[in-house]
Amino acid sequence: MDLSKVIRLVALIFAVVAGVVEIPNATAIIAALGLVGGYFVPADKRIAFMIMTLTLALAHGALAPIPYIGNSLTDILASVSSLVNAASCTVIVMEIVDRLKP
Repeated sequence: MDLSKVIRLVALIFAVVAGVVEIPNATAIIAALGLVGGYFVPADKRIAFMIMTLTLALAHGALAPIPYIGNSLTDILASVSSLVNAASCTVIVMEIVDRLKP
């Protein structure tokens, strides 16, 4: 297992746990993990990653009406959405740098 998979797995697990359990400074940790994880998105998958980011940001609250578990699922997806949004910031910067290279 290479470093990129480990970082993505740790970030995703932390985001899911932070969606269920109250963790101090969870948003800052999720943002940092997302910024680092975004560096490892391959160039050929950046567009699909950005589409996933937009979709998750728009749809993460759709599960709230489900009785008993809807709010928990919404909290988990909101944390994952924050993680992916932070990673998207890195992807955007990397794309700009790639376009500016001679």
